[in-house]
Amino acid sequence: MHQLSITRHIAAPPAKVWDVLTNRQAEWWCPRPWRAEVVAQERRPGGRSSITMYGPDGEVAPHEGIFLAWDEGRRFISTDAVTADFQPAGPFMIGVWEIAPEGEGTRYTASARHWTEDDMKRHAEMGFEAGWNACADQLQTLCEAPL
Repeated sequence: MHQLSITRHIAAPPAKVWDVLTNRQAEWWCPRPWRAEVVAQERRPGGRSSITMYGPDGEVAPHEGIFLAWDEGRRFISTDAVTADFQPAGPFMIGVWEIAPEGEGTRYTASARHWTEDDMKRHAEMGFEAGWNACADQLQTLCEAPL
């Protein structure tokens, strides 16, 4: 498997992490100063997943795909290889976002699985580690904030 991953411990209960992970995506999904707008999240296998990212210099990056899995409270998996009407799209990756209880907090892991080693290397060169860790930092800050 051609996979890139990041993981971290979040000092918050899994229920809170799941809530922020799934209901507050616009607040953590892309590294600042970029911002994300959730267009559609049909939370079921085969459901539409659509988020548009906006850059500080007017960049617009739509991410259209489908959910392959939605395991409430545990993980969701999406891909850009197929659109919501099941049309093939130029596949780049399968994204996996998952949580699990760990000690008094939660283990968060986000992975990008690629069809080829070249795609994986290209994603790494695009700044996967820095970008996905920045998103995880934002998610962690939201989850660990007092109620």
